[in-house]
Amino acid sequence: MDNSDRGHGRVISVSAVVLTRADGAVVTVRKAGTDRFMLPGGKWEAGETPLQCAVREIGEELGVTIAPEGLTPVGRFTTATANEPGFRLVSEVFAAQTGGRVEALAEIAETRWVSAAEWRAVAALPEDDCAPWAPLLVRVAREGLPRHRAGRGGGGEPPDGQVRPRGSR
Repeated sequence: MDNSDRGHGRVISVSAVVLTRADGAVVTVRKAGTDRFMLPGGKWEAGETPLQCAVREIGEELGVTIAPEGLTPVGRFTTATANEPGFRLVSEVFAAQTGGRVEALAEIAETRWVSAAEWRAVAALPEDDCAPWAPLLVRVAREGLPRHRAGRGGGGEPPDGQVRPRGSR
């Protein structure tokens, strides 16, 4: 199955994951050399399904192992890209929960947990003026998971602080 959208112009196709912990906070990532926080995930490899990509990317970027059956489809979203001007982003988004820690790996410079209150605030932002967040994060917060755990959780910051630079735990 060909999961590319190459025939539709300047499009980047990815899988992304809304990864939450028990208190409802959602992890976001910032890739090295960029200034936007986004959902973890990445581009599909040849022959890979969106689900397989999501599982692989969560492992590569955050060191989190999730079985395919642990991911719930959220939907397909088309938005502006965060870091590639002139392209559109087509994202297959999944949701999962984690009980463990995440670690900034591969191209990830830092992770940031978004509390329930922040998640609601992100949902209210316009996609074309949402820095430091990526447009896809805003869209998913607003349309993809309006009753998601992040909207009901409390608190949200990890005990050791909200922003985790690469290499810190």
